[in-house]
Amino acid sequence: MRASLLALTTLLLAAPAMAQTPLPGHRLVWSDEFDRDGLPDPARWRYDTHANRSGWYNDERQYYAADRPENARVENGRLIIEARRERLTEAADFGGQAYTSARMISREAWTYGVVQVRARLPCGGGTWPAIWMLPKDLTSWPGDGEIDIMEHVGNRPGVVLGTVHTGAYNHVAGTQRGGETVVEDACDAFHVYAATWTADGIDFAIDGRPFYRFDNDGAGDRATWPFDRPFELILNVAIGGGLGGAVDDSAFPQWLEVDWVRVWQAD
Repeated sequence: MRASLLALTTLLLAAPAMAQTPLPGHRLVWSDEFDRDGLPDPARWRYDTHANRSGWYNDERQYYAADRPENARVENGRLIIEARRERLTEAADFGGQAYTSARMISREAWTYGVVQVRARLPCGGGTWPAIWMLPKDLTSWPGDGEIDIMEHVGNRPGVVLGTVHTGAYNHVAGTQRGGETVVEDACDAFHVYAATWTADGIDFAIDGRPFYRFDNDGAGDRATWPFDRPFELILNVAIGGGLGGAVDDSAFPQWLEVDWVRVWQAD
């Protein structure tokens, strides 16, 4: 099963230009090609502004804005999520935070499939872009699970992480499960970051090359495998915090550029 899953991942991801045509037995169930300039398509995306307060999770330092083109817009066929260093005129500006960004959440959710995002990453010190997934009906973290398809830390340019968090495996306890790989030109070129998620496991890949796999242990324990429910896709750029680290103000603004997003499922 694992060998065939990896083969499917490679076939689906190796040639981005061919990815719009489903392979036999699979169908494209959701996508955004970002072919309309302006604000992101509200039929496909919503904003998460829950972080608009000082002391957001992981001690991050950004204010997540909504409907603000300075932070999230589509131009020239790409989604731009821009992290900015702002000049505060009063304490109430941007929730008192010195940095602004955006966090986009898909309006659809899926159980199993191949999730692909073709993107170019920011590399400024303190930037923390992520392509990840949370349950649509999240009630408790980390027990409900988290799939981090891609995380990148600007203070470690080119090092890309793929991670899962569950009740048993999470960064709070220091037991998270994941892998990392180096993409030398991650900040200069577009790459396809993807996860192939089935009932048996989750494979993380870049340009069709898997670099980490998390297996379902088959124990029927939600503490180790909560990945059997619909998950939403999230795109964001965080600033600083426990993983982002020291912030280099001279590096801003910084951009996460997304060429397209595609979700496939088996028939």
